[in-house]
Amino acid sequence: MKKILIPLVALFGCYTVISVLAQSQSQQQSQPTAPVYQPGSASIDEQGIRGYRLGPGDILDVRIWGQSDLNSMVEIDEDGNVSSLPFIDDPIPAKCRTEREVQKSVTDAYAKYLVKPRVSVRIAERKSRQPATIWGAVHMSQRVPMIRRIQLHEMVAVAGGFTDTAGGTIQIIHTIPELCPDPGEVATQKTAQGSDVGQLQSYKISALRLGGGDGDPFVRPGDIVYVTLGDLVFVTGLVNQPQSVIIKDQMTLTGAIARAGGPTRLAQKKEVHILRKKDNQLAGEDIKVNYEAILKGKEKDVILQPYDIVDVGELSAMSGKKITDMLTGLPL
Repeated sequence: MKKILIPLVALFGCYTVISVLAQSQSQQQSQPTAPVYQPGSASIDEQGIRGYRLGPGDILDVRIWGQSDLNSMVEIDEDGNVSSLPFIDDPIPAKCRTEREVQKSVTDAYAKYLVKPRVSVRIAERKSRQPATIWGAVHMSQRVPMIRRIQLHEMVAVAGGFTDTAGGTIQIIHTIPELCPDPGEVATQKTAQGSDVGQLQSYKISALRLGGGDGDPFVRPGDIVYVTLGDLVFVTGLVNQPQSVIIKDQMTLTGAIARAGGPTRLAQKKEVHILRKKDNQLAGEDIKVNYEAILKGKEKDVILQPYDIVDVGELSAMSGKKITDMLTGLPL
């Protein structure tokens, strides 16, 4: 009897395992598969490449289908023309045009000799525009290829952003004229007197952070972008954290003292000294300010100048507050 039961139990176990596996497999097949999302192929840079305007020095790969002897690599000359195509005597304008526009002109030129020519024009090398440079109070100084028009905030992002030592100003110098300005910019240049090459233009970091408008200009090929280092003021005396403070845009007396941790309990708030250096004077100027009155809104806050020394003094020995603080610390 036992010999009969053992094979039956084994057979039942195998059947159970097979049925469970089959059921799980059918459940897996019935479950919908999760869709796989592919990232978009069109990036901002690729959009810029598609709208790239040609210039002198760019190299084009010109191919005529079925006429391999006419294929050629040509460089746009200093005048902005394609002038070295086989059997084409007249130069083809290319400056400030797209590759598709040049392709149509090349097709029209070969249509005089070939029946319905199929022409392909592709950019092999982009050499017409110098890179722009950003340096100064940024994490990584960079030379940025100018494949497309980019704005100031993009230059700062490529450089890793501002460092803690950045001041409040970004300076831009144009070293060469813009190759293919927009029509609106051409009109502006015609009304302006002279060229802006070599001129220093300044922009506020605070305006750049607001985004858009005149505070976020387009950077041109060959531009030098310099993020200025902040000037310093020094806060000393009876403050919680005496230190040098970097001026960003404008620095007020209350702002500098706040950056230094604020005054201590024994600080003389009614008479804070600002030591300001003056040209050709060794001693400089001692400006007395009622810090307490500024906090109460009775007096106007003071705008500090680079390298000012803010000295927060001590209460006099017989002042009421100092006596109170001394008595508070005595044991009962």
